[in-house]
Amino acid sequence: MTGGILAGKVALVTGAGSGIGRATCRLLARDGAKVIAADRNLQSAQETAKELGAGRSAALEVDVSSAKSVQGAVAEALLKFDQAPSIVVNSAGITRDGYLLKMPERDFDDVYSVNLKGTFFVTQYFAKAMIEQKLEGGSIVNLSSIVARMNNVGQANYAATKAGVISFTEVASKEFGKFGIRVNCILPGYIDTPMVAVVPEPIKQEVVQRCPLGRMGRPEEIAEVIAFLASQKAAYVNGAAIEVTGGLK
Repeated sequence: MTGGILAGKVALVTGAGSGIGRATCRLLARDGAKVIAADRNLQSAQETAKELGAGRSAALEVDVSSAKSVQGAVAEALLKFDQAPSIVVNSAGITRDGYLLKMPERDFDDVYSVNLKGTFFVTQYFAKAMIEQKLEGGSIVNLSSIVARMNNVGQANYAATKAGVISFTEVASKEFGKFGIRVNCILPGYIDTPMVAVVPEPIKQEVVQRCPLGRMGRPEEIAEVIAFLASQKAAYVNGAAIEVTGGLK
């Protein structure tokens, strides 16, 4: 596809090997963007890129918790498509659930390093590249979670990082507005992804019962909102935290 609302744009999506990240890659490509699928698991990223078609996609192995790895990704992106991505989606995220009193320091640090520090690194380095290239219509979309508002038992590390993503997004939106870069975040509810697949079945059933729409969400339903925020249809949406939860509170 060569037309579409995102034609001429290059997009980078982290966590692109599965779930919301992979669905986002599909939809951004559908709308005409060239897509760089970035994931810590290179094989998964390659599978995503293969779906999108040669010449219009690339796969990168990126560890978002490593500044060096993210810097390398910027260089690779420039090499591949001769321009920096003007669309960046921070979808990489992990959980290490456990009760606060028993949580090892490593489990806190790992979740922080990917979910919050990783969002910082990717946003910082790719925004610099956008600004240096004077790209127009830049859009960064960060993935928070409704857990940032619901604050589930056993997720002190995850909830804290996802709440941090909301505040980080608001600060970035204020700092980058003068460069024409919008920064927004999405708070997905319970979405049918590999991350949610490991949640015990009784808990998933309880969530479905509490959700007014009576079901879990699909990755594509989050990706559609990301595609909207990436486009000029959302030209005046900046610093927003949008809940996509089926009404779950």
